[in-house]
Amino acid sequence: MKFPRLLLFLGLAMGFTAPLAVAQGTAPSAQDLTKAPAIQSVSISPDGKHLAALTSPDGEAVDITVWSTDALGAKPVRVRATRMRFVSVQFLKNDRLLVEAEQPLRFDERPLNIIKAYVTDIEGKSFQPLLPDRVGRGDTDENFDELGEADMISTLPRDPRSVLVEDRRVGDEGDIYSLDVYSMSASRIMKGSEKYFRYQVDLKGELRARQYADFDNGAMFIAQQFRDPATGQWIELFRSYAKKRDNVDIVGFTTDPNVVLISSTGGGDKTGIYEYDVKQKKVIEPAFQHKLFDAGEANGFADPAHAVIVSHAAADYGRPLGFGYDAETPRIYWLDPRLDALAKSVDQALGVTTTPVAWTDPGTGLQSTVAVEAGARVQFLSWSDDFKTIVFEKSGPRLPPEFYLLAGGKLALLGKARPWIDPATLGETTLVEYPARDGLLIPAFLTLPPKGKFGPGPYPTLIEPHGGPWARDDMEWDLAGWVQYFASRGYAVLQPQFRGSRGWGDKLWRAGDAQWGLKMQDDKDDGVKWLIGQHIADPKRVAMFGYSYGGYAALAAAIRPNGLYQCAISGAGAGDLAALERATSDNRYEREYQHPAIGGLDALAQAKDAKIPLLIYHGDHDTTVDPEESRKFAAAVRSAGKPVKLVEIKDMGHQYVFMTPDMMLEQLNIIDAFLKADCKPGGL
Repeated sequence: MKFPRLLLFLGLAMGFTAPLAVAQGTAPSAQDLTKAPAIQSVSISPDGKHLAALTSPDGEAVDITVWSTDALGAKPVRVRATRMRFVSVQFLKNDRLLVEAEQPLRFDERPLNIIKAYVTDIEGKSFQPLLPDRVGRGDTDENFDELGEADMISTLPRDPRSVLVEDRRVGDEGDIYSLDVYSMSASRIMKGSEKYFRYQVDLKGELRARQYADFDNGAMFIAQQFRDPATGQWIELFRSYAKKRDNVDIVGFTTDPNVVLISSTGGGDKTGIYEYDVKQKKVIEPAFQHKLFDAGEANGFADPAHAVIVSHAAADYGRPLGFGYDAETPRIYWLDPRLDALAKSVDQALGVTTTPVAWTDPGTGLQSTVAVEAGARVQFLSWSDDFKTIVFEKSGPRLPPEFYLLAGGKLALLGKARPWIDPATLGETTLVEYPARDGLLIPAFLTLPPKGKFGPGPYPTLIEPHGGPWARDDMEWDLAGWVQYFASRGYAVLQPQFRGSRGWGDKLWRAGDAQWGLKMQDDKDDGVKWLIGQHIADPKRVAMFGYSYGGYAALAAAIRPNGLYQCAISGAGAGDLAALERATSDNRYEREYQHPAIGGLDALAQAKDAKIPLLIYHGDHDTTVDPEESRKFAAAVRSAGKPVKLVEIKDMGHQYVFMTPDMMLEQLNIIDAFLKADCKPGGL
């Protein structure tokens, strides 16, 4: 593999029409931040001959657009949906695409939104589900087929026609099929069971690993099985007990059929990747560890595609090229010196610089320095099997994604997701940490408004906790637009990575157990006090805004008697903690895995104690947090004579993928209006 010298060509290489940029110096409107990106979800074919992406000519409609890489200026193929909304596209084979689309549905008289996966050709002539529709099975099966479908196990890079899928439809759950994505004929290769899940294939494309859940003297566990290449028998390698929350997962395979790569904390604070001998059932040696950050993690959850990057080239198929890990943003540690050199070369060509940040690890206390990208980072987004054609994404907290194509040694700008936004009008985000009252260090992302326009502060301030709570934020572009909308209007925004957050090590994660509204909430309040002490936050102009678990935190902030917040905004917040405790107790796995971690302040039970104005909003198609929770909370606050506003957003589901640009715009507008008019005294 030889990489030619880079030649940088700026200017649009592809002939799609994007909305015009606004004048420099104009802060983005709510619509600028929420309408559909001009380009997103960029993918390149394995042979490097075609490029696919989702594009939007007007910020509303979303098309699939396909170009030939040797004629980017030529008229591309465009496909528009009429009864669904495209949310992602990627290549399965050289001329076959996997498309995910969101569509509304009514099931059992209840409205909901679903994501369906389809296979289509590069001209979009027909869209077929991953498994053929079942006919003659009765109305029940046909109705359930709308909800369940197939899970992709592997795209089988070495197979020119087929992929491997698992049937998740009622009645056939767990069956494994080889799907010919050209004829769309599926042949069952293994009779499965709903008991088994998370199948994986080895470097030869053969089923080699799976997991199942069971009990050991009443203790729930997930067992990792391995299929012996000699006998074909499934053997158990190890167990991860739900109560211990010490998941060990296979995340990769090697050229040795008896050696796999696993992710595990190994009894320490950070997840590492290890070589594991399946015959001896023991760890051989570490493959990759980072002293400060979790390896092989994607927002706190093991993801094989993120953990180990391997070559798909015929000459060295399966050779490990690099390992993924989550620092302030997802990164790759390149093993291949040529790819490492290429990454550095592209960074230099695109003007990426780093800033040293002094860092004390919250889990181990280790003091070090982290090189944080200043404003933007570049990542390998998609590439041909021979790595001669690569799509890069440049993005950051104040830079909407930009996409570049490296082909023939030339690096060309493909397009910008939001070319109408001037990054100079946005806030600057930094990685910080501050001590909680018990001494635990809390990582956070702090976004300050442009100082040239708003001065050095103190500023009106928003505390914005993430959802989950077993999740985390990254130093990336905020897809929802919330952070930069308010930063560009003079607000400081703090995103605390409070105890209970994943992806920062085991200690910080477990410290949140049963601390909902208690120490988890203290972490957020201590962030406010730290900002006040740094002369960043105006102590009389602080509000909390959060969504999902963050919405719960906003409800808790309205109840707790600390006087730090002038108002609170809760999006889809699960305020009924007792109901959540009951739900996790009813599920056998969750009863041991997550139920013990849920406990603390039941916001609904104390809703009448709300002390500050409260905005609650919820999507009426939400199937993750029942909208009735928000209705009950608002009714309880209202019955106590306290100020509360409840807004239900029509047809909106819980996750971002279920939110149209209009729904995102409505959220920003109601939040902004509430802060201006209803946040005491007289607006924030």
